[in-house]
This record gives sequence, structure tokens and C-alpha cells, in this order.
Amino acid sequence: MEAGRLKAVRWGLLALLVALVAYAHWWYGIRHHFYDLKIYRQAVDWWLDGHDLYTFTKPDMTQGELGFTYPPFGAMVLVPFALLAKNAAVTVYAVLAGAGLLITTYWLVASAVRRHGWSLPFALVLSTVVFTTLEPIRETFSFGQINVLLIVLILADLLVLLPRRSRWAGVLIGLAAAIKLTPAIFIVYLLVSRRYRAGITAIVSAAAATLLAAAVAPRASWDFWTDTLWKGEGIGKTAYIPNQSLRGLLARYDAPGWLWVLLVLAVVGVGLWRARRAALAGDEVVGLTIAGLVGCLASPITWIHHIYWFAPAIVVLFDVGRRWLAVLIAVTVGVGMVSLYDQGLPVDPWGEGVLGFFIENWYVLLAVALLFAMPIRRVGEETTSGGAPAPEVATVR
Repeated sequence: MEAGRLKAVRWGLLALLVALVAYAHWWYGIRHHFYDLKIYRQAVDWWLDGHDLYTFTKPDMTQGELGFTYPPFGAMVLVPFALLAKNAAVTVYAVLAGAGLLITTYWLVASAVRRHGWSLPFALVLSTVVFTTLEPIRETFSFGQINVLLIVLILADLLVLLPRRSRWAGVLIGLAAAIKLTPAIFIVYLLVSRRYRAGITAIVSAAAATLLAAAVAPRASWDFWTDTLWKGEGIGKTAYIPNQSLRGLLARYDAPGWLWVLLVLAVVGVGLWRARRAALAGDEVVGLTIAGLVGCLASPITWIHHIYWFAPAIVVLFDVGRRWLAVLIAVTVGVGMVSLYDQGLPVDPWGEGVLGFFIENWYVLLAVALLFAMPIRRVGEETTSGGAPAPEVATVR
């Protein structure tokens, strides 16, 4: 087949895929109706009306009383969404989330595209479309969660500023950690991988943002850091199946707390050790993917929409030829196996036994498996045009 005709066939098939995925999204709909974005707006409105931020609660039929659980700096960042009218806030959120997904996908695939000689527009469209089908990403959008925006800050630091040796490397990770605590795992990742200047910059950035919030909202800051953070109230039920963390898995089986502590120590130790080796080998995409998975596994609460890190894992595994594993992740995470189990799969034979255990904890188990399955690649010539350095040899260590 002539090259031009083959190219036309590929683009035609891609157009068909885009149409099918668009129809699937239309059929699925915005099932959560931007529920978390509503909580952000209501909590910040409550705060701006003169009430204590962390006394806000919203009744939920499944989870009980939900509250605002981010640090005060996160509330400050969300103020514009509260000031906008509802439809305007949703529109701004949708535009920012869509743009964030597109640019982060570019950063992830650009290096592999250049190395393999693929068409960048084709690869970018294909990757973005596939990523929109992944349950963590579509749930992030459906809930109106700010995860994609935090991912932009994290990846901009690790895949753009760090490779360019910018003096500002670390600032964005620090800001992300000040908005929501879970990105703090990337400060640890910077330090264990010997990027001490960037790690210290991230700490200073997070501290500066936190102190700014304390100056603007001293009461809310005192309440959060001395009370709300330690109580852990308003987050949701630990044993709820959408909590795909180690603690969530163990809580579903009434396991003792000491077992969770041991497993977290093991996962953090092994995971950060492998992330460090990847970073020192120059493979930032693998390093940040493992670090992100470690953070999700170790956190007491990891909702499905937190586990963005399956996306870069798919890119890496496809890049190094482990396409069967990339497809397995894309299919099982794309169909939302855990949510299907939680919201409608028949109780028998799924509800009991080994099969039920694997289905309801699939994302936890998949994340643990990826800590070991992610290849650590030896990097050759670095790039400075956005995206990670280009690995020249793929090796598993």
C-alpha cells in the first residue's frame, strides 16, 4: 500500500475511534454532575460569608457528612470558582481540565514520538483520546476535581523545568503540595533522587504558600493544621470500594492497623528506591510514575480519580514494547472494572472469593504490580524542548 494511502487509512481509523469514544462519553454523561466542584464552591462561599471554613459539611447519602479537606491555600486558589456563576465555573473548569490533559499528554509522549519517528499530531490525538477513557481521568472531570490541574504543576516541574535546569524547578510541586497534601510525595521523590536544590525549592515554595494562607486566613490555618488534618473527618469512608489505597483494601477485610503500617513502609521503601534508580538513570517519566503510584498506595484515602498515574505507565509500557500490558491497563481501567463491581455487577459469583477480591481491589493490585513492572531505562541524549529525555536503551532492573 502506498505511503499516502496508508497514512489516510490510519487517520481514517483514528477518526472512527474518536467518534466512538465521543459517543461513549455522550452515553456515559457527566454522571457525578461536577459534585466535588460544587463542594469546593459551597465551602468557599460558606467561608467568604464569614463562617469557619472547616465547619462546612455537605450531607452525602453514601459517605455521610463531607467537608472541605484541603489546606487553606487550596481554598484561596478555589476562590475564583466560588465567585463565578455556576455555569461559568463549570465552563472555566472544563476548559482548564481539557487544556491540562492535552499539554500533559504532549509532555509524556513527545520523547517517544521523536525517538520512534511517529507523527506527533497522530500520537497526541490517539493518546489523548485513550486517556479520556481511563476511569481516573473521566471521573476527575465528572466530579470536577482539581487533580488534572495539579498534574500540570507536577509534570511541568519534572518534565520541563528540571530538564532545562531552571532555577525555578521545584516551585510548582511546592505549590501543588500547598493546595492539596498528596503531591508532597514528589518533594520526597526529588530529595531521594538527589535533586536537592529542586527539593528544597519545593519545600520553600510550599512553606511560603502555606504562610501566605496563614497571613490571609489565620483562623482557617490554625483549624486545619491543629485539628482538621489530624481528625481526618469529612473525607469519606475508608472501606468504601472506590478508596483504592492499601488502607482501603485492608479496611474492607477488617485487617489490623499494624499490617497497614508495615505494608506502607514496604511500598514506600521499595517504590521510592525504584523511582530513585529511574531518576538517576535519567528516566523521569518512569520515576515520576512510580512516585505517583507510591503516593496513591500509601495515602489513607485514594479515590479512583486520584490514580492518574496509569496514563504515563501506559505510555512507557507501549514505548518499550510491553504493549500487552499497556492494553491490559487501558482496557481494565477504561471500562472501570472497580466501579462496575461496586455499582452493578451481580453479587454472585463476583462478591465472594478470590475473583471478587481481585475485582474490587483491582487498581490497588495493579498499582503494586506496576511498582515492579515499570522498566528502568538508561537515558541517552537529553532534550530541552518539553517532554522527558529520550531513553536509548530499555532495561529492567
